[in-house]
Amino acid sequence: MSSLAPLRGRATEWMYCIIGRYKLTSRGGSIEQVLVALRRVIRATDLYSKRLAKTSGLTVPQILLLQAIRDRGQVTIGELAAEISLSQATVTTIIDRLEKRQLVYRVRSSTDKRKVHAFLTEKAVDVLKNAPTPLQQHFSRQYANLSDWEQAMIVSALQRVAQMMDAEHIDASPVLDLGRLDSQPSLAEPNDLVAGATAEGIETPSAD
Repeated sequence: MSSLAPLRGRATEWMYCIIGRYKLTSRGGSIEQVLVALRRVIRATDLYSKRLAKTSGLTVPQILLLQAIRDRGQVTIGELAAEISLSQATVTTIIDRLEKRQLVYRVRSSTDKRKVHAFLTEKAVDVLKNAPTPLQQHFSRQYANLSDWEQAMIVSALQRVAQMMDAEHIDASPVLDLGRLDSQPSLAEPNDLVAGATAEGIETPSAD
């Protein structure tokens, strides 16, 4: 028997419990609840990205890359790509832009000239100190606190949603952001972010 069988069994029980409790039938308006939940996820991601751009001038991939360099110390471009699960070409493009803003600098290895290491500047260190916590880190911490069967249920449900939206074959990286990962930040006025969050009933994530 598969090791996942107990998890699937509990997940199925949990699903029937939810269905029984809320009486989610094809006539009961459940599709509206699904669409509202999807809308909230999309809007929360968008609002956070705009807030990050306004406060730090960075995109989500850029701040994740800076954090990876900070945490790893001397690190090559290839190692960074593996660390944040992006292609080496995408990481190189992001590094190019961060270098132009004097947030990172590159040094060729003294022992292997084929390798190039990335380092943070003092300016980048200050930016990271004041930048809000990435939304996906906040989500990841809460996800890690869930039981195994709850995690399995979320993964299964979201994969099914992606399939229903004909999106299961779209190439995607595990980065909670909208648009191209190597794009420039899109700025928005603070009042626009607050108004957008309030209109959608979404609380903007706070730095912690």
